[in-house]
Amino acid sequence: MATCAQGTPFAGIWLPMVTPLRDGRVDLEAVRRLHRHYRQAGIDGLVVFGSTGEGNLLSGAEKTAVLKTLASEAQALPLMIGVGGVDTQQIAASVRRLNGFEPAGYLVPPPYYLAPTQAGLVWHFRAVADATDKPIVLYNVPKRTGVAIAVETMEILARQPGIAAIKECQPAVLKALRHNPVLPALCGDDASLAAHLLDGGTGAIPVIANLYPEWVVALARHARAGDRDATASLFKRLRPLTRLLFAEPNPVPVKRALSLLGWIDEEVRRPLMPASYTLGLQLRRALHAVEASADVAERIPREPAERLL
Repeated sequence: MATCAQGTPFAGIWLPMVTPLRDGRVDLEAVRRLHRHYRQAGIDGLVVFGSTGEGNLLSGAEKTAVLKTLASEAQALPLMIGVGGVDTQQIAASVRRLNGFEPAGYLVPPPYYLAPTQAGLVWHFRAVADATDKPIVLYNVPKRTGVAIAVETMEILARQPGIAAIKECQPAVLKALRHNPVLPALCGDDASLAAHLLDGGTGAIPVIANLYPEWVVALARHARAGDRDATASLFKRLRPLTRLLFAEPNPVPVKRALSLLGWIDEEVRRPLMPASYTLGLQLRRALHAVEASADVAERIPREPAERLL
């Protein structure tokens, strides 16, 4: 895989894929359908089993079934596998098992709940990196893990072989990393997507790409070309929908939106609960607005699916 100028193989748009569920089980046919759609739209790679993919609520057997399904697809997209958890040793053991699927890399957050010191974070990430020869992408998401990776810690980890990039979800830190590239930064905050790409950011993992991947790919292309007007125009049309995707816990809103578009059932795994009635109405209106704003050239034909809009 080609490496970008900043030294990461994760340039472009990497889509944080939902895990479709139906009647309590993973819907593997929907997994296939989504993969084909995202490949056709020009997505650079998929991130599976992150927070958007309900990774901590899936069994090992379910994850294996998803990975085998994706690997069986023609022209399978590269995969970044999320490996979050609490026990470093268990995470490292999971990585050693997953190495057999030949992923492009792993997305690794700090241990949840424990809130270790920065020295503890360095130990954690080094232990996980030692379990694989695949690149590691750090995942800085304090809202979910209870601890932030300090910039000084990023500088230490950047010298660790195998640590290739960081998914950053805090806009201020994301901006600082663009101007002081301690590690190549992947945008993990959908609201910052356009600004990140226009300001020289080379990669992103945006939830909105689940719904309109062709538009997000086009937005990144315009940004790389320095076309600020085209980038801003596309982002303006997506922004109201983007805001709604985090109105309730991720991936609840994006799954409801995908169900309204006819791609999957909206089912989430407990203790997550389905989207509220109010959010469902807001998402329906926002999707209508996006669809109405698209001209014919921007619409990519979808595979047959029951449209609920």
